[in-house]
Amino acid sequence: MLLSFFNKTLILKFIKFGIVGVSGVLVDFGFTFLCKEILKIPKYVANAIGFTIAASSNYYFNRIWTFRSHNPEVAIEYTKFICISLVGLGINTLILWILVSKYNKNFYISKLFAIAIVTIWNFFINTLITFA
Repeated sequence: MLLSFFNKTLILKFIKFGIVGVSGVLVDFGFTFLCKEILKIPKYVANAIGFTIAASSNYYFNRIWTFRSHNPEVAIEYTKFICISLVGLGINTLILWILVSKYNKNFYISKLFAIAIVTIWNFFINTLITFA
């Protein structure tokens, strides 16, 4: 059963999800940098702002390209995607806090690592729930 889950279609969707995710990383880093460095918003709040804006743009592109959703219940689908992203934000922030506060790692390198972990979470949960 597990092997049938990891088929060619799913792998292609993961690649597309990853491409959309790269654009999301640019949006995330851009808004996080703007908020943290220019607007002087505290780093974890800036992280949440960047992450949330990126999640919204990622929803749109994943809906139309990755999953080709035609679900007429866009508001429900978007809400599911954002709720999953918010759980991802919690995971992201926890990883970021541990790496920066406990291990004194670079904020942006830690953020990149956290994004990679959360990407895996977001893909599989959205595949099973949002775009099922």
